[in-house]
Amino acid sequence: MQWSDINDIAVELCEAHEEVDPLKVNFVDLRNWVIALEGFNDDPYRCGEKILEAIQMAWIEEAS
Repeated sequence: MQWSDINDIAVELCEAHEEVDPLKVNFVDLRNWVIALEGFNDDPYRCGEKILEAIQMAWIEEAS
Protein backbone atom coordinates (compact mmCIF):
# COMPACT_ATOMS: atom_id res chain seq x y z
CA MET A 1 0.00 0.00 0.00
CA GLN A 2 0.98 3.57 -0.60
CA TRP A 3 -0.29 6.87 0.76
CA SER A 4 -2.56 7.19 -2.27
CA ASP A 5 -4.41 3.98 -1.32
CA ILE A 6 -6.71 5.92 1.01
CA ASN A 7 -9.61 3.46 1.09
CA ASP A 8 -7.41 0.39 1.51
CA ILE A 9 -5.62 2.09 4.38
CA ALA A 10 -8.95 3.01 5.99
CA VAL A 11 -10.14 -0.60 5.84
CA GLU A 12 -6.90 -1.85 7.37
CA LEU A 13 -7.02 0.75 10.15
CA CYS A 14 -10.63 -0.11 10.90
CA GLU A 15 -9.69 -3.77 11.30
CA ALA A 16 -6.47 -3.12 13.23
CA HIS A 17 -7.95 -0.56 15.64
CA GLU A 18 -11.58 -1.60 16.08
CA GLU A 19 -11.80 -0.06 19.55
CA VAL A 20 -10.58 3.37 18.41
CA ASP A 21 -12.85 6.27 17.47
CA PRO A 22 -11.20 7.69 14.32
CA LEU A 23 -12.47 11.16 15.21
CA LYS A 24 -10.24 11.17 18.28
CA VAL A 25 -6.99 10.08 16.61
CA ASN A 26 -4.31 12.73 16.27
CA PHE A 27 -2.30 12.90 13.07
CA VAL A 28 0.95 11.80 14.70
CA ASP A 29 -0.64 8.53 15.85
CA LEU A 30 -2.50 8.12 12.57
CA ARG A 31 0.70 8.48 10.56
CA ASN A 32 2.51 5.98 12.79
CA TRP A 33 -0.34 3.48 12.56
CA VAL A 34 -0.43 3.72 8.77
CA ILE A 35 3.32 3.20 8.52
CA ALA A 36 3.01 0.15 10.80
CA LEU A 37 0.34 -1.53 8.67
CA GLU A 38 1.37 -4.80 7.09
CA GLY A 39 1.79 -4.21 3.39
CA PHE A 40 2.49 -0.49 3.66
CA ASN A 41 5.61 0.21 1.65
CA ASP A 42 5.61 3.89 0.74
CA ASP A 43 8.03 6.57 1.87
CA PRO A 44 6.97 7.48 5.44
CA TYR A 45 7.95 11.11 4.83
CA ARG A 46 5.87 11.54 1.69
CA CYS A 47 2.63 12.26 3.51
CA GLY A 48 1.15 15.52 4.65
CA GLU A 49 -1.85 16.81 6.53
CA LYS A 50 -4.18 16.55 3.50
CA ILE A 51 -3.42 12.87 3.02
CA LEU A 52 -3.90 12.17 6.72
CA GLU A 53 -7.20 14.08 6.68
CA ALA A 54 -8.39 12.00 3.72
CA ILE A 55 -7.39 8.77 5.47
CA GLN A 56 -9.16 9.84 8.66
CA MET A 57 -12.35 10.72 6.75
CA ALA A 58 -12.29 7.40 4.89
CA TRP A 59 -11.74 5.58 8.20
CA ILE A 60 -14.73 7.38 9.71
CA GLU A 61 -16.86 6.29 6.75
CA GLU A 62 -15.59 2.71 7.01
CA ALA A 63 -16.26 2.56 10.76
CA SER A 64 -19.85 3.77 10.45
